[in-house]
Amino acid sequence: MAKVLAFANQKGGVAKTTTTLNMGVALQEMGYKVLAVDMDPQGNLTMSLGLDPDQVRPSMYDVLVNGVGAEQALLRRELDVVVSSIDLAAAEIALSSIIGRERVLSKALLPLHDRYDYMVIDTPPSLGLLTINALTAADAVIVPVQCEYLSLRGLAQLEKTLELVRENLNPKVHIAGIVPTMYDSRTVHGREAVEVLRQNFGDLVFSTPIRKTIKFAEAPVKGESVLKYAPDSQAANAYRQLAREVLSGKKI
Repeated sequence: MAKVLAFANQKGGVAKTTTTLNMGVALQEMGYKVLAVDMDPQGNLTMSLGLDPDQVRPSMYDVLVNGVGAEQALLRRELDVVVSSIDLAAAEIALSSIIGRERVLSKALLPLHDRYDYMVIDTPPSLGLLTINALTAADAVIVPVQCEYLSLRGLAQLEKTLELVRENLNPKVHIAGIVPTMYDSRTVHGREAVEVLRQNFGDLVFSTPIRKTIKFAEAPVKGESVLKYAPDSQAANAYRQLAREVLSGKKI
């Protein structure tokens, strides 16, 4: 059975998609079979792999709402990916009347579990039904957090949501760790934000911060991970180091 990692933070713009993609590729470089799952209606993960969310059909919407097999929405790119389209924005309404609506993703991914070692799920910047589905399907959650004060405040809300998911839907799900992203060591604010994270969350904060670099903006334009676009860059090596840290921590 594949280990399922959900990348979640209800705040947008924290490098969630970047972290999902590059962590997945780093795991793949280590020899693991990895499936990426795009649960965000914006389709940023799908786009980052060189696909057009406006063109892909069937997509995750069809999987969740119309009962289409996840394999039919799976495309092989740098990572195998179950694609997203803008239709997914309507899924929360469509799912709201379905019994067991929080477990639809978990059931949809079940036939693919024996093909992969890891599944990495990119979630929307909200704590709605799509994110709840991802948390219900997941073994562990990795939380990318931008190194700014306001980004730290949303973690308490995410923890409360996780507690509810544990009590009612998925007892095993837990936070595997927090990834400081968009880190700029040259600024006092950046260094202080990481320090506040460590004071509040201790060992949950991975020791590998992801620094700001233009490479993260350039790579999706090419439809590639930063590990493929700039394999020898500091950015690529940071995600390789993070992947090693995640695996060595035994929290997943």
